[in-house]
Amino acid sequence: MPTTRREVLGAGASLALGALPTISTAQIVGRGASAQPDWDAGEVDHLLPTSSHDRILIKASFRQSLDGTPAMLVGDRRIPGQRTDTRGAFWQFQADDLRPGTEHQLALIGGDGRALCQPWTLTTMPAPDDRPEKLRLLVYSCAGGHDLFAKAGTGFEFLSAAVRQRLLRRGLSFAPDALIANGDHVYWDLLAPRAAPKLGANPAALAYARFDRSAPLLGGGNEAALLKAAGEQITPLYGTLCRSTPVFFLQDDHDHFDNDEATDAAVTFPPDTFMLEAARATQRLWYPEFLPDPNRPAGLPGADRPDRPSSRPSGLSESFGTLRYGRLAEVLLYDVRRTLTLAGPTAVFVAPEVEGWLKARAAAREVSHVVSVPSNPPGWSAGKWGEWYPDLLGPDGKLSVAKPKPYWQSGWLAQHDRLMQSLAAMPERIPLVVSGDLHAIGEGNMRRSGQLDFSAKPVVAVLPGPLGTSTGGWPSEFRGVGALPPNHLDMEETLKPIEENGFMIMDFTPETVTLRYFKWNPKTDPIEAIDTLQPFKTTELRRA
Repeated sequence: MPTTRREVLGAGASLALGALPTISTAQIVGRGASAQPDWDAGEVDHLLPTSSHDRILIKASFRQSLDGTPAMLVGDRRIPGQRTDTRGAFWQFQADDLRPGTEHQLALIGGDGRALCQPWTLTTMPAPDDRPEKLRLLVYSCAGGHDLFAKAGTGFEFLSAAVRQRLLRRGLSFAPDALIANGDHVYWDLLAPRAAPKLGANPAALAYARFDRSAPLLGGGNEAALLKAAGEQITPLYGTLCRSTPVFFLQDDHDHFDNDEATDAAVTFPPDTFMLEAARATQRLWYPEFLPDPNRPAGLPGADRPDRPSSRPSGLSESFGTLRYGRLAEVLLYDVRRTLTLAGPTAVFVAPEVEGWLKARAAAREVSHVVSVPSNPPGWSAGKWGEWYPDLLGPDGKLSVAKPKPYWQSGWLAQHDRLMQSLAAMPERIPLVVSGDLHAIGEGNMRRSGQLDFSAKPVVAVLPGPLGTSTGGWPSEFRGVGALPPNHLDMEETLKPIEENGFMIMDFTPETVTLRYFKWNPKTDPIEAIDTLQPFKTTELRRA
């Protein structure tokens, strides 16, 4: 097998699942326990993998365009790559019919057979009927941010790519079995009346990367702009750090290149053609779609259905995914922006067939834990338009429903109640929802939602923490109010939302889910403190 400048390092000892020791973030331990702090990336610029029990999908880019078709070696199998851009610098690799729960040896080679990087490993998930005893997930939201905005003085700043990567390294140092990045990987809003002038429509941004909404996203000037606007937020953050950690990327409003705003001047969602193609192109180049799951309908919106002719394995899904880990856990991931409708009392955030899938999985009995992961947060409001709730910021600085929220749809709240009721009704399971979007770290028990009484079995709502938010992006700064429980709910806040950067580690056993919250404040904490972050709050949830 071809090798690069360095020999493959031997396997190191993995971290014990139940312990969270202080370790050096220079040694990042991927899923499967191979510690390779000096792994040779060779010609690879970024590499993000995902896996199911029998498939692997990898998105990769290279420092230079490749002549010929590269291939991924999976053991003795050779899998030709599929080009995803127009220049030959971005490729994806898929392998199917793999053995579940197995550490697979991987390598990338060029069309001439030369090694493109050092070999590495990636582990498939356990088979659906397996009974693993442990699962660890790293979860965060809002990881995007472009260094340009701080330099341009737009009023919106993000943590630099170097600081965001340092937080990511700390999260990875706890050896998660998988990573969930919940939305807002890109901030380059173009039309939103309030956000766009500070982001993608700012004069400095327009001079740096200008898009033509009437032209295709890939090919020509739009592709060059995408590499600057999106690529410089994603590639410097991830690089090849997650090569041995399956990732699950969920998209939200900013990933469609706009903030969710609604005024008489502009209503930004549902996404128009340009927004859809921008989100799809970003996903196509940088991070994996969701792999098929036998319990998820193949024809959900945005799915690559099996009946479509294709030279590659089909069944990929853009917006609705499953992280299935044997019979221990099933994590349901869903984007609420893509299928949003404006139909008053019958309006929805997720299409009816998606709602049906979510409720069916909540009612199924074969998995110990089912966790709901939407891109938009149940449990709290910041008075913004594209929320589940009708609350507006009142003159007293509190959320109120005294005045109608312009362009808000009552059907969204009705769907919220149906979904929350399906979680609360799960027999024996913990009703748990972990969301993104709100730029905060928080936890609470939803005891009532409208006329629905959950007091006997409250829905646990969690905000896992934003990785990249900084000046101007916190709800209290941009909207004048931080995350608060809406009037529709009775919320017991076990952790009132905190506007600080951070992430969450989730540990699953057959009987428990343990949540460990991490935070870091750039105004008060030294950068070096990131390398030894420990949880400031731990919550153990137990099945009934």
